Amino acid sequence: MTDVQGRKSLNGFKLTRVGVTEVKKQVTVQRAFGNSCLNCVIDIFVDLPSTQRGSHLSRNLEVIAEVLETIVGKPVNGLEVLAGNICQMLFDRHEYASYAEVNITADYFLDRAGPSGRISKEPFKLMANASGNRGKGMRKMIGAQAIGMTACPCAMETIRDSIKGNVILNDDFPVISHNQRNVSTLMIEVPGQNEVEANDLIDILERSFSSPTFEILKRSDEAAVVINAHRNPKFVEDVVRDILVKVLEKYRDLPDEVKVTVRSESEESIHKHNAFAERITTLEELRQ
Repeated sequence: MTDVQGRKSLNGFKLTRVGVTEVKKQVTVQRAFGNSCLNCVIDIFVDLPSTQRGSHLSRNLEVIAEVLETIVGKPVNGLEVLAGNICQMLFDRHEYASYAEVNITADYFLDRAGPSGRISKEPFKLMANASGNRGKGMRKMIGAQAIGMTACPCAMETIRDSIKGNVILNDDFPVISHNQRNVSTLMIEVPGQNEVEANDLIDILERSFSSPTFEILKRSDEAAVVINAHRNPKFVEDVVRDILVKVLEKYRDLPDEVKVTVRSESEESIHKHNAFAERITTLEELRQ
């Protein structure tokens, strides 16, 4: 049959990424505390040279299917490992590609105790990425996303100043402020035979908010969450910097060249815009 994709390009521009997105597969991941079955969404890409009209997209789906077939009944060691295996096979199937990239996301749930000790299943998101150039090695990253709460330090101090002289302020009890729903993401490169546990990333994220949030809260729990958050007010910039501090504390043994990406977005309650902060760096830069 005629290979339409393999025909000469009509106007000769190279394309950075061509592929398929939103491929849904079920994957079992091996964990130290028990295996986890994850519903994954996979995006898969290669570059396209200026001489070729189209990419053979069906090959991407074949690669995913074949990699998963080799692990039927067996868990993978991590989503980043799976992404790396798929990424490497892309070069075998796309002989014209010089770059390949695979992104995987999955919904994930952990037991969390609220202020009163009640346990609930809380939702998080896991992420993995593998990318590389042909013959030049591959970079694999694992990440997590969590939702928490921040209380604005600026509004808190403005209110504190405005009520001085009218109200006796108790230093042990926080002043009111407006709140934000904060969504933060942490991704860390996993070099060689090193391992990074996704649960540890989630723990770092949750400890960097003004307060974690919970699916089920009774009235006393609600009060505790709000009071605790206002005792720990944070800008979105504070959240990113606190995450970076905890990354340095946790991963002392990872090499300097490890890449770290942290981003945080606070969904504002008194503005019609959101606040955003990000740092893309290496452990070496942070250590310096």
